[in-house]
Amino acid sequence: MSGVRAFCTTRPSFIVSTHNRLHLARRITVRMSSSDGSHPPTKDPSSAEDSPSSTASAAVDFLSLCHRLKTTKRAGWVRKGIREPESVADHMYRMGVMALVAADIPGVDRDRCLKMAIVHDIAEAIVGDITPSDNVPKLEKSRREQEALDHMCKLLGGGSRGKELSELWMEYEENSSPEAKVVKDFDKVEMILQALEYEHEAGVLKSTLLKDLEMASHLLLVEEPFEQGVNLDEFFQSTAGKFQTDVGKAWAAEINSRRKRKD
Repeated sequence: MSGVRAFCTTRPSFIVSTHNRLHLARRITVRMSSSDGSHPPTKDPSSAEDSPSSTASAAVDFLSLCHRLKTTKRAGWVRKGIREPESVADHMYRMGVMALVAADIPGVDRDRCLKMAIVHDIAEAIVGDITPSDNVPKLEKSRREQEALDHMCKLLGGGSRGKELSELWMEYEENSSPEAKVVKDFDKVEMILQALEYEHEAGVLKSTLLKDLEMASHLLLVEEPFEQGVNLDEFFQSTAGKFQTDVGKAWAAEINSRRKRKD
């Protein structure tokens, strides 16, 4: 037996550039929109007279591009070697659930929070999950995501739906409303909750494997030591003192309290 590792895998050895991802997205869009190989007719984004079939076609094209959110893994977990890490879509989904179950907050529109939660990372369908370790300046990251979002809104044919997506994304990006502040906190809360869960899963897996190894030690030859669990303290440290709302502070305190009890 070549050895047993508890919880890690290697990071992919390739990185797809934003330019190439956007170019590929446009090629996919054209291919999906024109089965006979010809270029799709140019649509007037301001037209409100789209037929049901063209509206359906635009929606399916957009949703097909959003499929990448389900397959794009959150880069921070990949970098830490987490086995089968969550996707961007996983992250946004639980943020949406957070908006759904949070107590009412005076002056905060719950429905807008829910929409913002499922829009805030939508551009990552094209640009990928850019993290601080990628050393991409904040303004450049925002520019890439804005370009990707513009492409996705045009894919919808413009109009009210595209405008709403753009406004929600910009509101979140600029942290310019009470809803944006709540969703910004949900983003951090979801991350540290996921970190806590990964640490717990690593500990349980290690304990189970050690018991199995002890029971069958006379049959196994272990060439490599077990990993000492997963320490994701950097994710907790990166959010410390950065919560803007009472709900964010309360949920973060509860998560940190549970983490301390497990130590």
